Amino acid sequence: MNVTLEDGQRLAERAAADLEDASAQEIIQWAADTFGDGLCMTSSMADALMVDLASKVVPGIDVIFLDTGYHFAETIGTRDAVAQIYPINLINVTPLRTVAEQDRDLGPRLHGRNPNICCHLRKVEPLQRALEPYSAWLTGLRRDEAATRRDIGVVQWDRRRQMVKVNPIARWTQDDVDAYMADNGVLVNPLRYDDYLSIGCAPCTRRVAPGEDPRAGRWAGLSKTECGIHL
Repeated sequence: MNVTLEDGQRLAERAAADLEDASAQEIIQWAADTFGDGLCMTSSMADALMVDLASKVVPGIDVIFLDTGYHFAETIGTRDAVAQIYPINLINVTPLRTVAEQDRDLGPRLHGRNPNICCHLRKVEPLQRALEPYSAWLTGLRRDEAATRRDIGVVQWDRRRQMVKVNPIARWTQDDVDAYMADNGVLVNPLRYDDYLSIGCAPCTRRVAPGEDPRAGRWAGLSKTECGIHL
């Protein structure tokens, strides 16, 4: 399904209102019915909750993983396990430069000197390329994760990418997540059991202390709270 700017905005606004109280499965089914093969999803491989949900509704769905070159070994292991266990089509997306090439061209440890540029080169730009064949994408964003996400809709118009963005678990709380994962035996990145509650690239991720925001471990000590994919 090709979506024009005007039609996409109207579609997203109408769906956001109609589906606000729908279940995650119903929201995914709407997206599958609406976009067909033009629907994909992204996963950071912190866990397989969204993969589990989506693959039950849309077996064989394309799942995009951004292989930044800086991931924990546990994250890569989780990616490989998810690809084996769930009925999905894993698409591994890499930046235009390897880490060594980036170090050569822009200097070492760009993530420490200018994390915004590093995130753009290793996450934002690769995702932009990966999403080009699609009309809509599923994410695992939740309103309770951070202040920057409190107003997300279950369906949104992604102006930057000119496509529909679907957030089926936007309304879920951490208790909802924990219950679903326990009830469905969802695969989890082992780092989650070591107090890494939001898992990104290894140089920019630390453990989260009790009582901290789940994303407090990302870019600790900086005002940065998002990599730029969702904002």
